[in-house]
Amino acid sequence: MDGRILARYALPGFVGSALLAVGAFGVGWLPLKTGVVEIAYVDALRGTTIGTLLSRALIFVGVALLLQAWLILGHDLLDDRDDPHALPRTPPTTLVAVLAAWCAPLLIAPPLFSRDVYSYFAQGRVLAIGEDPYETGVAVVDDWFQDGVDPMWAETPTPYGPFWLLLARGVANFAVDQPALAALIFRLVAVVGLALIVIYLPRLAFHHGIDPAKALWLGALNPLVVMHFVAGGHNDALMAGLVITGLTLATERHGAGGAAAVALAGAVKPIALLALPFVGLLWAGLRSGWWRRIRAWTLSALITVGVLAAASLLAGVGLGWIGALSTPGEVRTWLSPPTAIGMLVGAATTASDITIDDELAVTVTRLLGTIAALAVVAWLVLRPQGRSPSRGAALAFLAVVLLGPVVQPWYLLWFLPIFAATGLHPRALRATMLLITGFSLYGMAESTSTADNLFEFSDGLAIVAAFLVVGLVLLVSPRERKLVLGGPLSHGLLPDDLSQQARAQQALFRGRIGQRE
Repeated sequence: MDGRILARYALPGFVGSALLAVGAFGVGWLPLKTGVVEIAYVDALRGTTIGTLLSRALIFVGVALLLQAWLILGHDLLDDRDDPHALPRTPPTTLVAVLAAWCAPLLIAPPLFSRDVYSYFAQGRVLAIGEDPYETGVAVVDDWFQDGVDPMWAETPTPYGPFWLLLARGVANFAVDQPALAALIFRLVAVVGLALIVIYLPRLAFHHGIDPAKALWLGALNPLVVMHFVAGGHNDALMAGLVITGLTLATERHGAGGAAAVALAGAVKPIALLALPFVGLLWAGLRSGWWRRIRAWTLSALITVGVLAAASLLAGVGLGWIGALSTPGEVRTWLSPPTAIGMLVGAATTASDITIDDELAVTVTRLLGTIAALAVVAWLVLRPQGRSPSRGAALAFLAVVLLGPVVQPWYLLWFLPIFAATGLHPRALRATMLLITGFSLYGMAESTSTADNLFEFSDGLAIVAAFLVVGLVLLVSPRERKLVLGGPLSHGLLPDDLSQQARAQQALFRGRIGQRE
């Protein structure tokens, strides 16, 4: 890594992550069963109002530095080549080195923005004691609350696939009664998923005529990846990495390998199986008729059944994950449009004494959203002409997230890497950057696990402060403003030359609707 790239991109992001790591000891998630809180400076950060405020301030500044470093890097990658700040044709390895610098400080920090890693640990313990996580919650484990699990999930079956439970049991057996150690191991598993994205995303982008470095910038280096895949340690990282792997292998004419990778992703989180029919389209061929498509879909399904059966056999569980798919929907969040509409309608009907609560309205709007999402996915699968199958997979994930009953910030990372590999027009790219910025802001405001130490209106103050910090980031330099808010420097993520345009055309599905072979 040369000095310019180190000073301009890697170092600011590294400082931002280092601040996040320090702040995490004050407002990150630590289990009760850990000796870390006995360290003097950690106790000072977590046990006093001043310490909590300082920790949250470090989180704000850290995310702001990461966001700014990412925007500056994006500006210089996407800018015209005659600009003095523009980067020449950049090899993906340079971006990987920058990403490694941004992530390194967080590898040993307490989990931030979510404590799902402790649920993974407890679910592994459930399996280790011979119980079925698909039939019971983690409350069957002694001292489950001491492990840092959110009480919301105490009686709730796990929504994860058998391969993930197999990994969770292995981590639980290794860490024994040390949930903090288990959290660090789960973070390393998430880093493995991120590594798969880093390896296969440039290859998928190349086949779609997109500059691999630019695709990495949007799909792997964006702040949400650092915040939720690395700092948060979510298993979505492994799922997303396997999905990208599967789509890439299928694009490179390794259909069976692609189907197996997506099946393994589905054995981590079943939502990944949404990509399977698009792998089937790639396996059948971009000019295939109905018969070859049906044959490829059938073979993909058989491989998936085999992978899931093998994982279930090794984990010692059945098909309970099918019934547990509705578990995430028990959470209500305003980030989900159908749920938000249902809560608004329910509030109106309750205020008018038409209903006693908003339960019916939320149920109806969620059902309508699910039906609409299924219709969109079916159309994308059955009418693939004129777009690449990978693009279809990205749109399918987008529809399911947008119309689904619950949305979490890291759900955006199900489809962002695929869109990065398949390209975005200027307006779509600008909207994506605004979305990343907004969800980074949301993560900043939700970055505390010790809110009781503050005033009751502290969360409102946090949101205001987060807005101010992000606003300052955008005001620091005209480059960031032009990149995010629009201007001559925002040219989209599109093929740059004739050879890239040719590859983009070759990636499109061209089989005729009525063609049988």
